[in-house]
Amino acid sequence: MTNHWVDIKNANLIIVMGGNAAEAHPVGFRWAMEAKIHNKAKLIVIDPRFTRTASVADFYTPIRSGTDIAFLSGVLLYLITNNKINREYVEAYTNASLLVREDFSFDDGLFSGYDAENHKYDKTTWNYQLDENGFAKRDVTLQDPRCVWNLLKQHVSRYTPEVVNNICGTPTEDFIKVCEYIAETSANDKTASFLYALGWTQHTVGAQNIRTMAMIQLLLGNMGMAGGGVNALRGHSNIQGLTDLGLLSQSLPGYLTLPSEKQPDLDTYLKANTPKTLLPGQVNYWSNYPKFFVSLMKSFYGDKAQKENNWGFDWLPKWDKGYDVLQYFEMMSQGKVNGYLCQGFNPVASFPNKHKVVDALSKLKFLVTIDPLNTETATFWQNHGESNDVDPSKIMTEVFRLPSTCFAEENGSIVNSGRWLQWHWKGADAPGEALGDGEILSGLFLRLREMYGREGGALPEQVLNMSWNYLIPDAPAPEEVAMENNGKALADVLDPEGKVLAKKGEQLSTFAHLRDDGTTASGCWIFAGSWTPAGNQMARRDNADPSGLGNTLGWAWAWPLNRRILYNRASADPAGKPWDAKRQLIEWDGTKWSGIDIPDYSAAPPGSDVGPFIMQPEGMGRLFAIDKMAEGPFPEHYEPFETPLGTNPLHPNVVSNPAARVFKDDLAAMGKADKFPYVGTTYRLTEHFHYWTKHSLINAITQPQQFVEIGEKLAEKKGIKNGDLVKVSSNRGFIKAKAVVTKRIRTLQVNGQDVDTIGIPIHWGYLGVARKGFIANTLTPFVGDANTQTPEFKAFLVNVEKV
Repeated sequence: MTNHWVDIKNANLIIVMGGNAAEAHPVGFRWAMEAKIHNKAKLIVIDPRFTRTASVADFYTPIRSGTDIAFLSGVLLYLITNNKINREYVEAYTNASLLVREDFSFDDGLFSGYDAENHKYDKTTWNYQLDENGFAKRDVTLQDPRCVWNLLKQHVSRYTPEVVNNICGTPTEDFIKVCEYIAETSANDKTASFLYALGWTQHTVGAQNIRTMAMIQLLLGNMGMAGGGVNALRGHSNIQGLTDLGLLSQSLPGYLTLPSEKQPDLDTYLKANTPKTLLPGQVNYWSNYPKFFVSLMKSFYGDKAQKENNWGFDWLPKWDKGYDVLQYFEMMSQGKVNGYLCQGFNPVASFPNKHKVVDALSKLKFLVTIDPLNTETATFWQNHGESNDVDPSKIMTEVFRLPSTCFAEENGSIVNSGRWLQWHWKGADAPGEALGDGEILSGLFLRLREMYGREGGALPEQVLNMSWNYLIPDAPAPEEVAMENNGKALADVLDPEGKVLAKKGEQLSTFAHLRDDGTTASGCWIFAGSWTPAGNQMARRDNADPSGLGNTLGWAWAWPLNRRILYNRASADPAGKPWDAKRQLIEWDGTKWSGIDIPDYSAAPPGSDVGPFIMQPEGMGRLFAIDKMAEGPFPEHYEPFETPLGTNPLHPNVVSNPAARVFKDDLAAMGKADKFPYVGTTYRLTEHFHYWTKHSLINAITQPQQFVEIGEKLAEKKGIKNGDLVKVSSNRGFIKAKAVVTKRIRTLQVNGQDVDTIGIPIHWGYLGVARKGFIANTLTPFVGDANTQTPEFKAFLVNVEKV
């Protein structure tokens, strides 16, 4: 979230697309209802199903799953064609005026630089024209045909209402109505808030779905505004926290990057990750990357990390390919992995193509699961009938279960969708033999270190040199870990005039005090300020809200620096005056920036040409992404890898995302529409929390049995009645479930044919007190997003038959 949950109440328009907030986020959805009731906001829902959110919406329209980019690109075209943009904002705060290289092009579904053999792009041409000083060239008149603005107009010109209707199945008049609603928020005194969740991320174009929406918000002038922004509704706090703390395999804490084999030394690594400023005078905050990285290494290795050994850079692993979970299970299925530690994760239930996952686990020498509850992964080797039909005698994997605590059985912080770190206190002792995750991992680490010290081994420095200075090494207190994440001064930290900013041994108050000379340590630079010399800022509970906008700066703590709305400099015009006085976040008072939020900016006064998007080296919001996206600097509609159309109406020669994460055998195993003519899509229910609550009797009573939703027209065609047992199959396997025949799912007209959707809730499996069911991901294909590798769970091909 660029904004936060409470801020949703400030919107004039709420668009829920790629999510179902009333169902999956029922507590947070109260702020959308607050906006409707007290702010007279309109709520619109675009979704393949008429959902619980749609039931309280002012307007609903259907869309074929997997076609969001076509829909949103059509919105971009509408806004541009009808001049429904905040032009002053666009010209001042986006890269619309920057000139793109002459050799950049787009043709027949592919951008320039595509490597067909390796299924990825060389992004060299996706860059700005640079002057002799290395700065991007500009045309502030927006007349040059190579400026981003004109390239954008050309790119989206194909996405007319008729094309959107043909690809998405959304009625043309409905699409126009949505565009009209959105266009109203281009006015200075109106904002729109987009709410999305896994319905956007779980596609092979998931990251581009989100980026297209962000481009709309930039055109409208809604980024950095109260009641605006790009707002991801996390399914649970672990999702925000795990990315913050770098638990993704190619990440380090604070969104730093794990080195690759192409970066064999520190200088090469820092050069690759420290961007050069692209316009004069910009903040370019990632230019501080060396400070964040060296401080992290001091946190990792303490006194062992010194300038002479490049701060321990050589001790970090170097990846030679993307070791995301898709890649890891692919390697596992090929017998290239000996063991797997599975902590707080149930891949048999939550990862695509259950049969492939089970086969991969069967080739391990050992599997360790760390979880409060028994999981399908821990029992993958057992035969539970046709829902998990395996032969235990042929599985040699040794499985160890280490029971851990749940969040309510330990102190710690929870990071919510709005980046708020909220401290919680232990509510009960853990049962039986359960230990906290920290205690389990500490025990494993200390025993491994003892073995390395006694017996030696390959690369022992990585283990022996790690800092572990906790009061109780076997059981680090959450408070100690939180303070370590925040960071401290290892020597007096001085400003250029010699003034002491932080004394040696003191907790840091800001990441601005981090240094690249080894005098500071921080386990996660974005968390700096969460535990200061004044104490635990995450534990604060002052909900005072003098502005009425819901920022409550005294309640808990938000990264970065307790800032509640990112890029809030953009909430004021180039002269420093708020676009909308009712939504004032910060303003220039003649000497400094001040307001009801922490300014997300430098101290530069208005008129200094310092852009508000300080994490970008050009200081601008990007309508053209020069170096970030795997499949193109502009979003483009690509079909799901299993498409009911068998083609892409825009460019038949490039049907699906050409840079998606997919492996040869899985690509060959994709289902076709002749055998599997319907679209399957997965989702959650209010009554269950992922795969946990099937162990809870009260939840099992409220939703006791697995079901699928089928539209009335398709049900009549297939002779299926409400309550019938049906078999839903894909090219990977089948599940059986009760049929819920419903008006909530329509048959859509797409590219001259009927397209029907089967809705598949995810929560059942063969464990728990709920009625035993099938794992929904038996059906899903092993393919992922080109940028994040998130699996494509929301659009795949199935058949349905009455049993």
